[in-house]
Amino acid sequence: MSRTLHLGVLVQPYGNGRRAVTTGDVAGFLEDRYGVMAAFYRVHGTDVARAVEDGLGGALEALLMGQAVDPYGRAGAQIRQAFQRFILTREAERVGIPGTPTLAAQRGVSHRKKHPYARREPRPSFRDTGMYVNSFRAWVT
Repeated sequence: MSRTLHLGVLVQPYGNGRRAVTTGDVAGFLEDRYGVMAAFYRVHGTDVARAVEDGLGGALEALLMGQAVDPYGRAGAQIRQAFQRFILTREAERVGIPGTPTLAAQRGVSHRKKHPYARREPRPSFRDTGMYVNSFRAWVT
């Protein structure tokens, strides 16, 4: 039986009140335009594989001790943390993604603020409200 690792987001609505935009919509746009998750996997594929391997080893140990296990849960959490670091440390801007850093990031645009387009310090690309980064998930089917 083969398994597939998925990288995606937990779909939830953005609370902008103007139209029904979800984290899934944003993730699709960012993947189509920039290939953010593909770049993450290209750079961190070995780390992802190691997280899955370590997670399965830990699950096997727990199973042998009679505990209930989620064989991929630990790996998913580790991959999620690695993706969040990839964005928040601005590594995503240094791995050859065309168009990065984004103009919005350079201008400090933040839709968490009352005046999103007011001049601010630069922020990491792909981290505007934080919902995209925080909704990232890795799972196996």
